[in-house]
Amino acid sequence: MASFSLDQTDLRAFYQAMAKQLEQVLSELEPTIINIRRTLHKNPEISGEEIQTSQLIYRTLESIGLAPKLMKNGVGVVADMTLGNPATDAPLIGIRADIDALRITDLKEVAYCSHNPGVGHLCGHDAHTSIALGAALGLIRCTELFEKEWPGQGLRLRFIFQPAEEICLGARWMVEQGAVDDVSAIIGLHMDPEIPAGTANIRYGVMTAFCDEVHFEIHGTGAHAARPHHGNDPITTAAQLISSLYQNLPRSIDSRTPAVFTIGQITSGLAPNVIPEIAHLKGSLRSTKDQARDVLHKRIEDIAAGVARSTGTRIEVRFQSPLPAVVNDTNISAALEQASKDVLGVPQVGLIDQPSMGGEDFSIYLQQIPGSMLRLGCARPDVKAVFLHSPYFDIDERALIIGSRIMLQTALLLSMNPRLIQKGN
Repeated sequence: MASFSLDQTDLRAFYQAMAKQLEQVLSELEPTIINIRRTLHKNPEISGEEIQTSQLIYRTLESIGLAPKLMKNGVGVVADMTLGNPATDAPLIGIRADIDALRITDLKEVAYCSHNPGVGHLCGHDAHTSIALGAALGLIRCTELFEKEWPGQGLRLRFIFQPAEEICLGARWMVEQGAVDDVSAIIGLHMDPEIPAGTANIRYGVMTAFCDEVHFEIHGTGAHAARPHHGNDPITTAAQLISSLYQNLPRSIDSRTPAVFTIGQITSGLAPNVIPEIAHLKGSLRSTKDQARDVLHKRIEDIAAGVARSTGTRIEVRFQSPLPAVVNDTNISAALEQASKDVLGVPQVGLIDQPSMGGEDFSIYLQQIPGSMLRLGCARPDVKAVFLHSPYFDIDERALIIGSRIMLQTALLLSMNPRLIQKGN
């Protein structure tokens, strides 16, 4: 963990003045930001189809004088903002928000529940988008203070509204289209319904797991259900394969190393009285260390080969959509921690002691530039805890302007300490 401080008295004074003004203007904007979030929540769009969402973002940014850019196929938006008179080599800080929704039915009984059947903002991406838009709306109101209190200096930001996070493709699309070209550092956040609004948690180092989709195709021999001895049942093989994987994978690596494997999809057959020819399984492998990941890949292949031999079937194994872990940069995490404490108070900011086994394609940006992500508390005090990806997921909307303030104050701290933005921390 690194400490983060502003050494110069004039910088501290400007930072404090900016923090005070941001608190004021974002409080004034809170109804607008909440309305944006509820509009997005009512109109969710799945990964790769966020056209109306992107249009709303585009129009909002254009309304405050920015020149946003729509990305390929009309999904995703990038916009730069400059305040004051930054030097030509001043850092460009990226603020990233993901914008896609999930294929889950929203079952909440609220006026702003999803109007798109079978699709819902049940992972908080509508909140992430609203926070980034709120940051832009709030900061544009601080132009005069920049020119008056920080002459000859300035702030350079790039707002990155990314599609398709849920399918682990959007960040790659944005990188390929130049979204982080010339960006010095990138910051982001994620809703955390396990801690209350008004709190935040920071993680130094590995924050999320390496993720792999694992696909199995089991080839057997079809037969009549009454005469299984005439065929070679791929469904029986699938059951044996799942049992073997669940039993043996946890014992293949050091038990102190977090890792988890889950089969989430099984498809086979068209009729109850027919043994099919093929069964398909799809699963998810999560791990936190490269070495453990390599061992688990090899072990999955070995177990599948052994089950195939013992059952007389053929099993094909494919690893797809690999996603690296989010590894937070030390100095940028320290800036996030300091900004969070400045906004919320020291007791309200904690440290995450273990990485999550979830995946997050924010990691793709971190392969290009240093960055960090925090977990922002959003649990509502009036309802029982409802977790991410639940059909009842909702947030305490007080978290919205808190998130905007933390993002902007982190960007300020990094801009005032550009020497701390380095790769490999």
